[in-house]
Amino acid sequence: MKSKVITEKKNLHSRNPHRFGYDFEQLILANLELKDFLKPNKFNPDSKEKTIDFSDPKAVKALNRALLVTHYGIKFWDIPKDYLCPPIPGRADYIHYIADLLAETNNQNIPEGSTVQGLDIGIGANCIYPIIGNSAYGWSFVGTDINEDSLQNCKKIIQNNPELIDAISLQKQVESRFIFKNVIEPEDRFAFTICNPPFHGSAEEAVKASSRKVSNLQNKKTTNPVLNFGGQNAELWCKGGEIAFITQMIYESVKYPENVLWFTTLVSKKENLNAIYKLLKKVGAIDVKTIDMAQGQKNSRIVAWTFLTENQQKSWKFNTFFKNSIKRLF
Repeated sequence: MKSKVITEKKNLHSRNPHRFGYDFEQLILANLELKDFLKPNKFNPDSKEKTIDFSDPKAVKALNRALLVTHYGIKFWDIPKDYLCPPIPGRADYIHYIADLLAETNNQNIPEGSTVQGLDIGIGANCIYPIIGNSAYGWSFVGTDINEDSLQNCKKIIQNNPELIDAISLQKQVESRFIFKNVIEPEDRFAFTICNPPFHGSAEEAVKASSRKVSNLQNKKTTNPVLNFGGQNAELWCKGGEIAFITQMIYESVKYPENVLWFTTLVSKKENLNAIYKLLKKVGAIDVKTIDMAQGQKNSRIVAWTFLTENQQKSWKFNTFFKNSIKRLF
């Protein structure tokens, strides 16, 4: 019997369990419906290996469900139609790089356990970051969103996975123009914030970009795309796009210098970095780090900043904060 050839995705983090691709035989055992979406790889017709059509939203959701069962111990996961269905390997990379960042201020040891709390800005309906962070490192999370339907779906996921009930709290952001206001309370001590900001500046821009994305996946032009990863308006775009959202985030972060060890965000557009660096210098960020990420053909990066000195960073107590000391009501 010919052994399976596995190509390592060296651009993914070394601790990312998806570094060696998708074992569809194993994943089908976790989610039988995935089998219906497997087909010959048209980009490698000489190979007997099968894959899925990544432009098919149902196939992507079936894959995600199988990955969450196999690698993260999730018993139930679902999202409503047309909501963002994120590529899990890239989301896992963000979590693992956050772990490395925290280790730098913890004697090179990754802090684990429920007393390490993260704030997920824009948790969406999928709850992916808290699921991965809790599974990989035992962290607890507060997830916020402006969309009540998204939060209700996260609540359903949490309630159907008992190990998540005490690990993830949800809070609605009642004023859509704010990010941290109404969310961070004086008693809070978040080890980090995490965010995948709206990328586009308008609904029209989002539709055009999605059309290009699906066309590339299908290797043909399409004028009426079925979006493989979906996405509601607030998940995909905001006025001013990515740079406007991050600018607001930076200005608000100044008000919470001791409540958060590291503020972080994804930055998809490289051309936005200079403006972000200038603003962080203007508001007095003491330490700024940029972590490059790559998945397939897509390059991105995490920008992290703190208002704490090096000594204050090292004196941060990861093991003294009681998880969810402020119970969010939703």
